[in-house]
Amino acid sequence: MAKLYFHYSTMNAGKSTLLLQASYNYRERGMDTLLLTAALDNRAGQGRIASRIGISDDALTFAADTDLFALIAARPAPACIFVDEAQFLTADQVWQLARVADDLGIPVMCYGLRVDFRGQLFPGSAALLALADDLREVRTICHCGRKATMVIRRGADGATMTEGAQVQVGGNETYVSLCRRHWRQATGG
Repeated sequence: MAKLYFHYSTMNAGKSTLLLQASYNYRERGMDTLLLTAALDNRAGQGRIASRIGISDDALTFAADTDLFALIAARPAPACIFVDEAQFLTADQVWQLARVADDLGIPVMCYGLRVDFRGQLFPGSAALLALADDLREVRTICHCGRKATMVIRRGADGATMTEGAQVQVGGNETYVSLCRRHWRQATGG
């Protein structure tokens, strides 16, 4: 039975690395995979999933209005679907991916952030936490050595931001993963 999986963490935990490795494992065994990523995150180039350690692969992109069930159903059935930047999915798209697993029998592996820089769930992450058959935390560490579960956003001046749009694409220059205690200290919470 196919399942909907959600692999979640903070920034810099290696989610994209795990996604690319798992897809490679399928392909090495002669099984096709379909990779999807958010159109709004083009840091590695449009339609590319890239890891900080230097590996990457091509992917189809999705926007908020993309019908993922229709997109997937119209193609030859892959052995597995991999979704990077899953926090940018809409709740409807998460339901569409659940239908892919339930009705088409294709496993769907989603990788993304759980919370934003304000400590709030992303809509896609909230829906995945509610609907996924299997939840898997990808762990990373704070500078103190404890598990990082939160992320701060830094402005151009390096100061911690506590307000602003939920979505701002960025990497190490913008975001820092912290344990809850250090996140509270950094944000004044």
